[in-house]
Amino acid sequence: MIAAIPNIIGWLAISFARDSSFLYMGRLLEGFGVGIISYTVPVYIAEIAPQNLRGSLGSVNQLSVTLGIMLAYLLGLFVEWRILAVLGILPCTILIPGLFFIPESPRWLAKMGMTEDFETSLQVLRGFEADISIEVNEIKRSVASTTRRTTIRFADLKERRYWFPLMVGIGLLMLQQLSGINGVLFYSSTIFEAAAGVKSSNAATFGVGAIQVIATAVTTWLVDKAGRRLLLIVSSFGMTLSLLVVAVSFFLKDVVSSDSSVYSIMGILSVVGVVAMVVTFSLGMGAIPWVIMSEILPINIKGLAGSIATLSNWFFAWVVTMTANFLLDWSSGGTFTIYMVVSAFTIVFVTLWVPETKGRTLEEIQWSFR
Repeated sequence: MIAAIPNIIGWLAISFARDSSFLYMGRLLEGFGVGIISYTVPVYIAEIAPQNLRGSLGSVNQLSVTLGIMLAYLLGLFVEWRILAVLGILPCTILIPGLFFIPESPRWLAKMGMTEDFETSLQVLRGFEADISIEVNEIKRSVASTTRRTTIRFADLKERRYWFPLMVGIGLLMLQQLSGINGVLFYSSTIFEAAAGVKSSNAATFGVGAIQVIATAVTTWLVDKAGRRLLLIVSSFGMTLSLLVVAVSFFLKDVVSSDSSVYSIMGILSVVGVVAMVVTFSLGMGAIPWVIMSEILPINIKGLAGSIATLSNWFFAWVVTMTANFLLDWSSGGTFTIYMVVSAFTIVFVTLWVPETKGRTLEEIQWSFR
């Protein structure tokens, strides 16, 4: 509810902007609101979802994000940016009254000592006919073991049950951004034009957005069947191959004649590689890092640790977005080579350190780190 307020004010500042200072202020407020939402939504979903649906429901968050991006691309083809900003106010306005009908997280209520409210909320979420006694006992046991001391000191972070999940959560969210996905998405029209002379950049960008939605929808269906680790490895491997194709294509374009058939083929290959990168990113690295982060952080440091992980994600998103244009001007092939190396390292990171959380309760996941 709090996050919806700066979002509304931010969109108003953008839509009625008289100079660039209004745009900066609006973007700053939007960043503040989205920063809160991007963390609280996956955590809330993880805390209310049944264990057999937690991955799918968590992935719905990313699916909704990609749907929103695609819708913005589509509307941007027909309306000017001021009207588009006004339209951005609508979901924020619906969010505030809508949240009055949504129950509070049972695990948060349990942590706050509101036992009756916690059981009532869980019963509402599971259905009034459902037997919640086993889940209630697991949550009570977990809360009891983590609230013996209410404050966490930095010295406590040396314990494996704290530093390991924090390292995994931050690592995945950092690598998600360092793969260069935002640079590719934000500058897709520039990349397509440089690669194959695609002039209808807006339509091409909308096409990329639509592909991303379809691939994320597949992830939502697969994540609780195939597991998190497998999808992350497949996704990272696919991104590495796709980025290798793009990098090689751009390097070869630089050394062959612009009127040769090889030049045209390399241009097509680079576009195919970029699209394949977006698809493979959406199959795992798009949604699953947020799902895992929301699952593995202990409840008593979830606020602090989750905020650090989210800050890391958005900081590196900013770094990639700010540097992508300069890197592409320096060397398109070199830029995609850097992103490829990060994706290759992600395979190693997931293989060595990321635990499988499919089919386990949040409490079982926490106990596994002890």
